[in-house]
Parts: sequence; structure tokens; C-alpha cells
Amino acid sequence: MSRTYDAIVVGSGPNGLSAAIALAQAQHSVLVVEAAATVGGGMRTAERTLPGFRHDICSSVHPLAVASPFWKTLPLQRFGLEWIHPPITFAHPLDNGTAVAQWRSLDHTASRLGADAPAYRQLMAPFVANAERLFADLVGPLGIPQYPWLAARFGWLGLRSAQGLAEAWFRTPPARALLAGLAAHAVLPLDRRPSAAVALMLGIAGHHVGWPSPRGGAQQLANALAAYFRQLGGEIQTGWPVKSLAKLPPTRVVLLDLSPRHVVTVAGHCLPHNYCRQLLRFRHGPGVFKVDWALAGPIPWQAVECRQAGTVHVGGTWEEVATAEIAPWRKQHAERPFVMLTQPGAFDSSRAPPGQTTAWGYCHVPPNSTLDMTARIEAQVERFAPGFRDLILARHTMNCQDMENYNPNYIGGDIVGGIADLRQLFARPTLRLNPYTTPHPDLFLCSASTPPGAGVHGMCGYFAAQAALRRLRRLTRQSKGSNVL
Repeated sequence: MSRTYDAIVVGSGPNGLSAAIALAQAQHSVLVVEAAATVGGGMRTAERTLPGFRHDICSSVHPLAVASPFWKTLPLQRFGLEWIHPPITFAHPLDNGTAVAQWRSLDHTASRLGADAPAYRQLMAPFVANAERLFADLVGPLGIPQYPWLAARFGWLGLRSAQGLAEAWFRTPPARALLAGLAAHAVLPLDRRPSAAVALMLGIAGHHVGWPSPRGGAQQLANALAAYFRQLGGEIQTGWPVKSLAKLPPTRVVLLDLSPRHVVTVAGHCLPHNYCRQLLRFRHGPGVFKVDWALAGPIPWQAVECRQAGTVHVGGTWEEVATAEIAPWRKQHAERPFVMLTQPGAFDSSRAPPGQTTAWGYCHVPPNSTLDMTARIEAQVERFAPGFRDLILARHTMNCQDMENYNPNYIGGDIVGGIADLRQLFARPTLRLNPYTTPHPDLFLCSASTPPGAGVHGMCGYFAAQAALRRLRRLTRQSKGSNVL
């Protein structure tokens, strides 16, 4: 390629595609380069078990995608994206054959929480009623909020541990179990700050927009983003692993949808040594072990709520979930892991042959773990759905190394772009006034290792693009535009 571009984006995950779209909307020439054969990063779907069974390789349920302030402005439905909303957003089975669950309706959810119903309403109602404002303020870099009182209330509650939030608000085991399942998405011990923030954000999103999946799989979301980008005039080149920025075509700016470690690999030659050292000190947390199942029929959950939910949090009581989630931080493998399970095939007939279905489940494990957790994961599902194992036609597993091989950004199997504790919440990936910039004026970061962090929402890429657009305007005023990297 000999063409000169205004911008090149390395990586086609949700943030890379968002950055590319925002730049193309501003009528800049943009090239996206992707090492894999297909776009998507974590948003990919493939036949991993048997012919006709389509499995989401990483992300599957996307509340933050629907709530994303940027993606809400994009005409993705015109490019084939259709959201499927299960009757229940998520369910959490208990050992007595019942389950605690979240419905889109706040009142209906609260009404099933017994003595904790008033507390749940009081906790969630102010945020759900103002969810649009809340997401606009919180899914971005640290700054002055547009709605300070709302943000301050969220900060007061969210910048604590999930354990602290549970102890302050809930008395009954079902309500605490519900909160534990939400907090486990933070990939932090439940007694560590700010695990409460993740629990609240996901809970609010469930009431505000639901926890839907794209019809046909996560790949459909990636395909819709890519198709819209191409309509804007953007170009995508797959099968192109970038080992060094020197191998890219001439460009004015480069945006990297890469982990900090890989930023150093491909761009370290044009960055100060001290900054590279800071990037290499960025910390990654536990990894995951994942199982995809091809099933002869729906999972036979004892609790009816679990049969109606797209996501099932399999882990039992608060205490059991807390024990399971602290284990990988102690370099241990939980005997009874907390399993995040999705069953999109129960609501989307395109995922499997008639009468059959798909599901997947994963648990957190120590970084770089190679231990096979299949038996422990399936035992947890069987515990709440007797007869589950009898339905398994085939399975496909991925340990931490498999995850990193699939997506090099998943360092040690960490699928959330780095630990999101208080330290790395505000210094992600380093402490800078603008976290998307680097010491090189024409190089920008846009991966999940920048604010607001993990989740399929594209906002890291959107805000990185805004920083790059300011640089492009400056270059235009200065009448510069040659290859600077």
C-alpha cells in the first residue's frame, strides 16, 4: 500500500472500530488493520463444537453496548444488528430450587426480594430514573461531571467494596447473592474497592436497557460496526499483524487498540524509555477458563427464572461467591467456582440446529493457569440443573493461554484489559491528564486499558478519537501531514 492516511487504527475490537468510526465521521481517511482473519476482537462468533452450533468466543451479552452514549447514535440496525432481549436479564439460582433474578422492571425485581425490597428500590431508583445522564458522565475519563449530584451519589456508593455495599443495604441472602453475582464481573475480590461500582453499573443497565445479545452472535455487532465504517469510506485490512509502526503505510496519526505491553512492542522505539517502563508496570489480573457447550436441549434449571434468563450467575450464596472470587488472587483454583453462564441459544434459534441449543460458562482462575476446570464448572451447573451433563453433545474449552493466543490483548487470560482497582481506575494505563495520549504527539491509545475500561461499549475508542481529532486539526492548521511515525 502506498496511500497516505489521516489515521490508522491497529486492532478491530469494539474500541478500535469505534475510534475508526468517529474519525471517519469527521471525514478523515482511516485504515483499520487487524491481525486476525475477521474483525471484532472479543466480538466474534464461530462454530467451536459441532457443525451448525455457533458460539460467542468471548463477549455474548451486551448491556453496555446498548447503553453506550456513542453507539446509540449509530445506525447499526441498518447493517443487520438486531438485539434479542430475554424475559429476564439475569438470574442467580439458590440451593432450595429457587432463584433471585433481575427483570427490566425495577418494581417487579424489588417485589421479589422480600424484606430487602424497600432497600433495593431506594438504592437503584435514583440511578435508573437518570440512567442516560449517569452513563454520559461515567463512561469516560475522569473529569467534571455534567450532573455532579448524581455522579457524587454514585461515587459515594460505588467507590466502596461490594461487601461494604451489601452490608450497608441488604439483610437477606437472596438480595446479597444477587449483588454478589453482579460484583463478580469486576474480577476483584468482593471486599476490594471499587467492586461496588461495577455491580451498580451493570444492575442499572439491566433495568435501563436490559442484557441483550445480538441475533446470530456477537460477530453481528462487529460486522455492523465494520459495515457502517466502510460506508463512511473507511478501509479494513485483516490478516495483518503489526509488529512495528514502521511497517504501516504513511499516516498522520496512529491509534492502538492494544494492551500496554503490546504498545511497547510495536511503538517502543518512538516512545521515551520512562513511559515504556510505566506501561510495562500496568497490572493484569486473573484469567478465565471457558467452556462452550453444544446441547441437545435447553438447560434443565430447577428455578423457572433461570430458564427465562439470558445470563445465569452460578455460584450460590454471597459467601460462596466471595470465596470463589478471592481464590485466583491467592493463586488458587476454587473448588466451587463462580460461573458466569450465558444461554443465548435458548432465545435465538439461529445459534443451533432445530431442537438443540448452545451455552457457555467461564470462571476466574489465576493468571496463566492451564488447569482444566471443566469438571468443576459443569458440577456447578449440574448442582442447579440436574441432568445438564446428559444434554452435552460436545464441548470446547479455552484456558488462559488459549485466550491469549486468541487475542494477544488478553494478557495471561485477563479478558478485561487490566485490573480495575482504585489505583488503575484513575491511572489507566498511566497517570496522565489525557489518558489516550502518549509522549509522542501523533500516537494514541484506545484499548480497554484506557478509561472507562472493560466492557463492550466502544467508549475508550471514542474518546481516543476525540484526542486524535484535536491533533489532526492542529496538523491541518500547521499544513503538516506526512508520515510522522
